Amino acid sequence: MKTTRNIFIAVLLGVMMSSCETLQLGDAGLSEAPETSGATIETLFATKKDADKVLVTAYAYLPYGITSAYDSKLGGNVLECITDHAQSNQGFGSDGPKNLYYNGALGASMTTYTGSEAYRFGSEKDYTAIRYGWLFIENADRIPDATPQEVAKMKAEAKVCIAIAYANMLRYVGGVPILDHAVSTTEEMVYPRNTFAETVDFIVKLCDEAKADLPWYNADPNEDGRMTRAAALGLKLRVLCFAASPTFNSDVAWHSEANEYHCYGNYDAARWTAAKDAADEFMNELAQNGYYGLVQPAEATPRAYRLAYRKGYFERGTSESIISIRKDYDSDYHDNWIEKAEYICPTLNWVNKYGWADGSDFPEDFDWENPSAQPFFTTGNCVTGTETRDPRLYENIAVPGDYWDNENMAKVHINHPNYRADGTGFLAMKYVLQKDSDRENVPPHWSMMRFAEILLNAAEAYNESASAPSTQAYECVNSVRARVGLPALAEGMTKEQFRAALLHERDCEFGFEEFRWFDMIRYGLEEDFTKQLYGLYSEGKGGKPDNPDSFTYSKYELATRNWALNWDTKWYLAPIPVTEVNKGYGMTQNPGW
Repeated sequence: MKTTRNIFIAVLLGVMMSSCETLQLGDAGLSEAPETSGATIETLFATKKDADKVLVTAYAYLPYGITSAYDSKLGGNVLECITDHAQSNQGFGSDGPKNLYYNGALGASMTTYTGSEAYRFGSEKDYTAIRYGWLFIENADRIPDATPQEVAKMKAEAKVCIAIAYANMLRYVGGVPILDHAVSTTEEMVYPRNTFAETVDFIVKLCDEAKADLPWYNADPNEDGRMTRAAALGLKLRVLCFAASPTFNSDVAWHSEANEYHCYGNYDAARWTAAKDAADEFMNELAQNGYYGLVQPAEATPRAYRLAYRKGYFERGTSESIISIRKDYDSDYHDNWIEKAEYICPTLNWVNKYGWADGSDFPEDFDWENPSAQPFFTTGNCVTGTETRDPRLYENIAVPGDYWDNENMAKVHINHPNYRADGTGFLAMKYVLQKDSDRENVPPHWSMMRFAEILLNAAEAYNESASAPSTQAYECVNSVRARVGLPALAEGMTKEQFRAALLHERDCEFGFEEFRWFDMIRYGLEEDFTKQLYGLYSEGKGGKPDNPDSFTYSKYELATRNWALNWDTKWYLAPIPVTEVNKGYGMTQNPGW
């Protein structure tokens, strides 16, 4: 056992971030990787600057949601491509949704660890972040030029990084082996799998330990991007909502093979109460200390609503940013993302979830052959027309008549010169933006958590912990809707009606931010996994093919995915590679795999 190299045993001490990868924290300067040549504990922690490089390495291995050169998970796709929100037409080799999920080929026998094949145990370097977090915590007290307060703060940052890594694994695979120290390659490799409940409790414990030594927000711009008390409390709320959800908090196991490693095994209303208490804790801190809030529009116009929403998810250092995952800025970053976004094609099902600009629902039975209203723009395109739908639609999805990538007409209509015949009639818009000037010299980040999530998580906790939605629950959701000019939800909803409205709001607010997959799982939305998905044929009329002024439409069926015909709840948690199970350190297989 001593010679077994496990996936969670990160690289040797002297092998830090390979290459010269850097991570930008703050607005000035880059935090660099540690020197690796001849590195010892003494040299790594010789100064505060040196020690900070170790801490930054933990930050560098946190999950990053935008596929890029830094993270090519799912074959260069995004998580929405395995939900009802989007269809991927990109597949390299055996990677990605097209060649693993849509055909049901994903299995435990896969042995490669390229980091791109799937969302599964070990694919996202979570244990590497954990190792460096503990390495820092265990040695920070030896830093000669750091005050006790500085050491305590940096240790707290490391604890939140560790908690994020465990929270990431919890959502994908359930309970995992918990490491509470920096594992040495010389120690005996026996780390039994911890239960679902133990993993949740450990994450919450880390967040609670960290919060006292962290600032509520980073007042110093050079500290921007580092963990805060708001990050710790927000993560705690996210995890408790996830754990309290019906799939995991139920008297009926979600799969015949599910046990204590995959869920609680019983229903307990106290779990929703714990989530409510976490929401209250965040909101009480907010009332005392302020700072966080939704980015607000400059005026009551569709354009201003869009820009406010965009700034909330796109820009670093705003009042909406809670957890900001950074990678070194590359001038080719957006070009790389845009290229991949061409293969990420939203479904008509998701498009239809976005209501009209006045807040009324888009009709489920909308007649696309004979539309009763202009579905996207008042005159067919964004050049001469006005947006007719929820402003967030146009920020998340390029629709017929829309500008896409440097003010080019989106190539989604069938007579566009560069129309993608394998698409859905839509393109991914989020992070693409419409103008080069909107993204030039703007360092990207993955907004892993923003204030809008806090509000909707809190609303969920308030609703699920009571018999009916409270005033607080309504206020949280209505704040998110008001930011984009939508009216408040109708009063007098039942608990079930409010839950449906809340999940709908999450669908519209968090496009391409890795929410839909987990919402489908935690609420056991089998009907959304198995339903027929649609695309939209559109044909441009008048003007030039690449700049039409009107469209005709017809919807069509997308290819049926394997799980629509052979549904199995095993998909709620990812398979554990059989090679990992066979190493014998204590990891076990997930249900059905």
